[in-house]
Amino acid sequence: MSALTCFKTYDIRGRLGVDLDEAIAYRIGRGFARALDARKVVLGRDIRASSEALAAAVARALTDEGCEVLDLGLSGTEEMYFATTQFGADGGICVTASHNPMDYNGMKMVRAGSAPLDAATGLASIKALAEADAFGPARPGGRVSDIGAEARAAYVERVLGFVDVAALKPLRIVVNAGNGAAGPTFDAIAEALAARGAPLTFIRMHHTPDGSFPNGIPNPLLPENRPPTAQRVLAEGADMGVAWDGDFDRCFFFDHTGGFVDGEYIVGLLAEVFLAKEPGAKIIHDPRVIWNTRDVVARAGGQAVQARTGHAFIKQFMRDHNAVYGGEMSAHHYFRDFVYCDSGMIPWLVMAELVSTRGRLADLVAARRAAFPSSGEINFHPSDPAAAIAAVRAAYEPAARAVDETDGISLDMGDWRFNLRSSNTEPVVRLNMESQGSPLAANLAKITQLLES
Repeated sequence: MSALTCFKTYDIRGRLGVDLDEAIAYRIGRGFARALDARKVVLGRDIRASSEALAAAVARALTDEGCEVLDLGLSGTEEMYFATTQFGADGGICVTASHNPMDYNGMKMVRAGSAPLDAATGLASIKALAEADAFGPARPGGRVSDIGAEARAAYVERVLGFVDVAALKPLRIVVNAGNGAAGPTFDAIAEALAARGAPLTFIRMHHTPDGSFPNGIPNPLLPENRPPTAQRVLAEGADMGVAWDGDFDRCFFFDHTGGFVDGEYIVGLLAEVFLAKEPGAKIIHDPRVIWNTRDVVARAGGQAVQARTGHAFIKQFMRDHNAVYGGEMSAHHYFRDFVYCDSGMIPWLVMAELVSTRGRLADLVAARRAAFPSSGEINFHPSDPAAAIAAVRAAYEPAARAVDETDGISLDMGDWRFNLRSSNTEPVVRLNMESQGSPLAANLAKITQLLES
């Protein structure tokens, strides 16, 4: 029995040839089928150079367990989520490392009904079975069925159901797929919009899927990755810009000036949209940056509910509370009517309708930025993360008005607040700071010094 280091809090991530390879992927596939007693499993993959071989190993494992594999081919993680429920599968797997470095890959997995997997709901069992590697000979009945075209057509119809196409006005939108998996799926949506008469013009950039990522690994959350999209928005005189990560389950926005719109303000805008449609509904948010979201939800007559950071935890809270929408400041957006899962395509469609009906994105968030400025997420790489977090806590907790340990440590200092946590998927410590109108710079500098010392 060999320990597997690629199992994280709620998915699979690891360095190729170190934590994850085709043999390990095969073991995980068989463990997945056996732990979930699965007979039918949806399988998709991103564009990374290693993903096709890893997906083939998973498919072989599933068929060796007697499963029917419903193969999506190149697809986004959200297409796997959707298809798992749409086709009545017992679970779904997308081979993807999203925005991780080039030498990484992984898997995102769900149970029947697209329900999340974590240690308490099956992930621990999958790990134990994969580590034991005592599966025995192949079982009969396994086969692979190509459902890519059928699944994508159904998916496109579902996401278009979130907008009133007739309300869309002539907009110019820059879309940056980052050479990830988003391009083909976006094209299918754009084609369907055009067929319905939507007066949208799209300026595509880095659109062709390319696992070598010639323009860098797509992760627009990092400030250094934003200028190409911002510059293109300005050059084209576009109304807004949209950029995705590698498996396009995260969606990032730029206003007409090329300005990046931080995720918490997008969460607030989307919360308003869905509360207008369903007054009094519940909205899920993560603990990192909360003040703008809570204020928006309260003003709109909704109920804000805090959940732990991470897609598995947010999805479970969405289900537990029957929330209409959930958002994380890291650009994950979850929708009750999209099997309680996150989507990177639904948000830009809703935003296009919002800009069409209410005006420019920059104007929609200006007052919120002024009322609740934030630092954006800042990553640190301390040699001893636990000690670094403890030092910050010791310095600030005695004066804190409130302490929240939902995820990492959040301290409310009165007119400013911060969250400090270790990443669930990467060896980094993440800091987010927000205020109620007071300057952030001085406090940010002091915490940065503690984390870098």
